[in-house]
Amino acid sequence: MDIPSAIADERRRVADLVESLTPEQLETPSLCGEWTVQQVAGHLLAAIGKPVTPVLPLLARSGFSIHRTNARLAVLTAEQPAAELARSLRDNAENPFRPPIVGYPGQLTDLQVHGQDMRRPLGLPHGLRLERLRVSLDFLVGGRAVGFTPKRRVAGLRFEAADLDWSAGAGPLVTGPAEALMLAMTGRGVALSELDGPGVPILRNRLSRA
Repeated sequence: MDIPSAIADERRRVADLVESLTPEQLETPSLCGEWTVQQVAGHLLAAIGKPVTPVLPLLARSGFSIHRTNARLAVLTAEQPAAELARSLRDNAENPFRPPIVGYPGQLTDLQVHGQDMRRPLGLPHGLRLERLRVSLDFLVGGRAVGFTPKRRVAGLRFEAADLDWSAGAGPLVTGPAEALMLAMTGRGVALSELDGPGVPILRNRLSRA
């Protein structure tokens, strides 16, 4: 699969989503920490767009923590109007940025997971493509998903997608829709109710201790 083209398409889908939402929907709490839906969009743009503030001073004010810096940058980026966020996401849709370690599979997974962080609280269908979900599932169990899924979270479990010819791992079974598997692996406990198998209580316990 052409992953860079899939990444560009997912960025455009996020732009379309942001542009379609009301101010109230944009201020809805997302599934991603304390961020609103609009702030999640700000995070996705901050990774590829022109910084809205000098990064080095922000890094210093954040105690040189990359995580805190990224969180603050997302909030600052999201302060611009939703229409501007959407326009910038489209303008940067084909940005060739390739993150270290996680590469393009990580970039695609970030877009798919955060897209659901935005859509699920709003009750909107995900519209994700199964071939793209396969890339993300392979990535999440492949041992290189730094910042997405700790290895211990998925170790000793077998995962099977009910809507996709995909499986990985050995141990107690966790099965369900590919989208729900992706979300659960990345720490979204809301998806656990959509999964079945003797491995689900184990996964739930691991998420509760994260």
